[in-house]
Amino acid sequence: GSARGHMTAAGAAPRCLGWRAFGALAAALARLPQGAMLAFGAAAATLLGPLLRARWRVARVNLALCFPGDDATRREARLRQHRRALFVAALELMRAWFGPSRALAGLVDIEGIEHLRAAQARGQGVLLLTGHLMHTELAVRFLAEALGAPVGGVVRRYRRHPCLERLLDGARRARLGPTVDKFDARGMVRLLRDGGRLAYSADQDFRHGHVFAPFFGVPAATYAGAPQLVRAGRACVRFLAMARGAEGRYRLTVSDPGLDALLDDEEAFAARYMQVLEGAVRAAPAQYLWVHRRFKTRPPGEATPYGRA
Repeated sequence: GSARGHMTAAGAAPRCLGWRAFGALAAALARLPQGAMLAFGAAAATLLGPLLRARWRVARVNLALCFPGDDATRREARLRQHRRALFVAALELMRAWFGPSRALAGLVDIEGIEHLRAAQARGQGVLLLTGHLMHTELAVRFLAEALGAPVGGVVRRYRRHPCLERLLDGARRARLGPTVDKFDARGMVRLLRDGGRLAYSADQDFRHGHVFAPFFGVPAATYAGAPQLVRAGRACVRFLAMARGAEGRYRLTVSDPGLDALLDDEEAFAARYMQVLEGAVRAAPAQYLWVHRRFKTRPPGEATPYGRA
């Protein structure tokens, strides 16, 4: 038994070398000045964008559904803007995970942090609802630094890639806050009951446990369990959004979307959540994750809009 354990550990070390090298590269990129990072992301979009054709097909479907008034020229312009934003966002993730605090200094304007400070003073947890906005983890990093307290996040675990999981989870815990697996409802409740802050992109399609709510006028399967988490965690709900302006500065907003009054009505809660998220997306359309198959689960009788995309 011990010999097998030794061989496993010895074998795991070489397999992790690649991810360690990735971590070192990510840490170097995370130190780039903001202007250089934006230029690097734009260049990467031009060079590497053609490799993601399947993802761009998904984005085209989503943009056609959500902006039906666009002509072909406008839609392609949106796609080009999104492609560039997506590659920049990959660098922003690295900054969130590995960047030193000095690389973040002076880049963000925060509105509404008093909502978190008030809950902290009450000892009450906060479910920070957000969505597949591209800068969520960087926003969480900014909030954690501004509060001087951890801000947790609901994450996807990379169980098939333990070296990657160890790298990312360590970075998140060190610079943002605790992480909770997206299927670990008990862990979310514990964190909220302990007075913690938990960021959650709940505009997800689990194929079960959802309700349909309009998103850009299109019924979208939306996680229905958020109200139960809030009630069980004795928490309050606030909405988190962040967008990057043309000059490279970020505007981060924590707001009260009025969801605390809707905890007993899952459908009304989901509808209001989608309404608030849509407003955030319309404020910076290129910076939503349009390559995400948001509409893959349809109401009975409707076919998927993606085909084989």
